[in-house]
Amino acid sequence: MKQARPYPKAYITRKAARMLSQGYLWVFEGEVKSLEPATDGRAVKNGDIVDLFEENGTWQGAGLLSEESKIRVRVLSRNANDHFDEDFWRRRILWAWEHRKAVMGSRSLPGVEPDTNCCRILFSEADGVPGLIVDRYEDVLVAQVGTYGMEMRKGMLFPLILDVVRSDGQKIRGIYERADSPARRLEGLSLHKGWWPEPGQPAPESTRVIAQENGLLFDLDIENSQKTGFFLDQKYNRRAVRELAQGRRVLDCFSHVGPFGLNAAAGGAEFVRCIDISDTAISLARENAKLNHLEDKMDFTCANVMEYLPELVKSKARLKEEGGPFDLIILDPPAFTKSRSAVAHAKKGYREINEWAMRLLPRGGYLATCSCSRFMTTRLLEEAVAEAARNANVQLKQIELRQQAPDHPILWGMPDTHYLDFLTLQVV
Repeated sequence: MKQARPYPKAYITRKAARMLSQGYLWVFEGEVKSLEPATDGRAVKNGDIVDLFEENGTWQGAGLLSEESKIRVRVLSRNANDHFDEDFWRRRILWAWEHRKAVMGSRSLPGVEPDTNCCRILFSEADGVPGLIVDRYEDVLVAQVGTYGMEMRKGMLFPLILDVVRSDGQKIRGIYERADSPARRLEGLSLHKGWWPEPGQPAPESTRVIAQENGLLFDLDIENSQKTGFFLDQKYNRRAVRELAQGRRVLDCFSHVGPFGLNAAAGGAEFVRCIDISDTAISLARENAKLNHLEDKMDFTCANVMEYLPELVKSKARLKEEGGPFDLIILDPPAFTKSRSAVAHAKKGYREINEWAMRLLPRGGYLATCSCSRFMTTRLLEEAVAEAARNANVQLKQIELRQQAPDHPILWGMPDTHYLDFLTLQVV
């Protein structure tokens, strides 16, 4: 790299440089040996773009500096010819949008449009925009800004995102910010949520959206729901469950607002019972069933799944009362661990819920089970399910191992982008 560059310099360890060469995009606090001002003497500031150099002086890339985070630098590019102007960011956003159009739905089928009315448009590092997530729900975009550098640039990025999507003929009312994740505090950022004030445009009046997924309608509250409003990453996994459901009695555990259960009901299930610990989620699931005219074949229970499943195993009367026996059980739990240190405890939790489900299922019954924790790897999930099968004295036949939908791309070399595994199995 011979040309002069206007960025401050960060000198990093040999280990960090080796990880970058393998596709990893984070440099941690202890891996930054020193920071130097830009060639023009400008002091280094939080959120700056910095050039990364190995200790021997070899250029390794450029990224966003986060002075208060343990992830000290998030790499933007390893191409020394990149200039981080508006054109650079527009290209990243356009590439991400075009990718969604290519991988969502079946464009090769006559008359079938890309399945992009509800999808993740930008997925942080996986799309080259570290610290920024943007989901689309029909005519609303919901943005999560998680890093200081992206917070500094959102006034430039949000108009670019709107322009790219609208220029493709998509009607978008506005961008709603869900900047309320506690992780923002690790970056020294405050928490807030609300409509981003688009210049010259009034803020939309409502934060409710009727969204369509897999032909089903969902009433979403993007202001108060979990994450950005819905769990889009399971879209095609829900479709896989739908294909198994015909004629079956289904138990949907950790149902949230009912997307798995509704897909099962729409797929011809005889009966679906949805279970969630949240009264609010169960109420919304019930409303979504009515919205799709599926309420006659669905029912809902507010309960702690970790207590509910053992009760059904122990009591045939309770099982019958709840609509059982069931021959398709869905387990879509929240992440049992958000740290590597708690993986052993999390694995135990996955093993227990899967064992209870297997004890409830008859021979020939089906189990759909998943993990949404990046620390609970595919191998660990498979081990937990295998241990559950041994404990329940059943054998399993694998139907499919799936992952997150392709609008949540997995970037090779960056294992943090692979966080969802979804198994469908038959008890034999």
